[in-house]
Amino acid sequence: MIGAEMTDFAAARAHANIALIKYWGKRDASLILPTSESLSLTLDPLYTDTAVSFIDGAEDQFILDGAEQGGTPLERVRAFIGLFRQYMSAHGKAGSTAGSEVSGRDCDSLYTRAVRVESHNHVPTAAGMASSASAFAALAWALRDLYGLHGISDRQLSTFARRGSGSALRSIFGGFVKWKYGTGDNDSYAIQVDDAQWDVGAVIIALSTKQKKTGSRSGMAHTVNTSAFYPLWREASEADLKLVEEGIRERDINKIGKAMEANVMKFHAVMFAADPPLTYMTAESWKVIEHIWSLREQGAPCYFTMDAGPNVVALCPRSHMDQVAADMRSAFPQAAVIPAASGPAPEGIPAHEWRRLYGN
Repeated sequence: MIGAEMTDFAAARAHANIALIKYWGKRDASLILPTSESLSLTLDPLYTDTAVSFIDGAEDQFILDGAEQGGTPLERVRAFIGLFRQYMSAHGKAGSTAGSEVSGRDCDSLYTRAVRVESHNHVPTAAGMASSASAFAALAWALRDLYGLHGISDRQLSTFARRGSGSALRSIFGGFVKWKYGTGDNDSYAIQVDDAQWDVGAVIIALSTKQKKTGSRSGMAHTVNTSAFYPLWREASEADLKLVEEGIRERDINKIGKAMEANVMKFHAVMFAADPPLTYMTAESWKVIEHIWSLREQGAPCYFTMDAGPNVVALCPRSHMDQVAADMRSAFPQAAVIPAASGPAPEGIPAHEWRRLYGN
């Protein structure tokens, strides 16, 4: 339905994800269509809460962690809201769902009204922990509710989220989530592969929360355009994905982990081969990786991955999370170590709960 249950306020919580098979390259930069498929695990303790509301005035507003934003952050959010306005404009008066459309005048009023976006990030922003994933997934979920677009399925909503940030598409679902390659805008969407409600978990070893010198978007484009290894990366990533999917079906964390580690090593190798070379790893990252390998040699079934940042994630059985986390805290006392069970799909936050959490 188009706008059948409109509201003046909506809020949602969405969780971050860690890619086990990496997304690193676009075949269409404007639509954010990937050069290969990817697969992730949604993480429970890392999330973004976002509220949206209609406001008087001509300009949208974006408040992040209590600070009003301008420039590029505001423009990204404004462009993202624009996707929903375009959808309202195209469908609100189109008559595609008889009896459920907003009238032409009401639809015009809706999609021209300014929107206030307030987000609270419980993810290390821009430090390789997929903060943009939870941010745009939460915003997409909340905007669907604000505009009353309940005819948009979660799968379709993931294509909206993708336009904000590619990895956000995967945060529209919980558990293990795959980003389908697709043929275009409408069928490059997310699907849940498995709910991950079995003995699988992760431990996040956050070494830095500082802003990255090279953002993911520019680093990705640089790699695609200059790395001689990039065609090989795409081919190898497809093979790694099949192995991870087999491991998920078999609930074999060792099979998943081996393919995941192979993929992340190639992920960083293809960046090393860029011109000039690009790396998100630090010396401290490498120490954590070697420690994970040492734990595995001692019999612990844990494997590492990283996104585009210095932080490391250890995949392990959920039953081993606390033990692995304790070991990491002992070995790396300067790091923030976070056990992370599989996270759920986004969910709405009632207005009274938002006020309790954030006081407005």
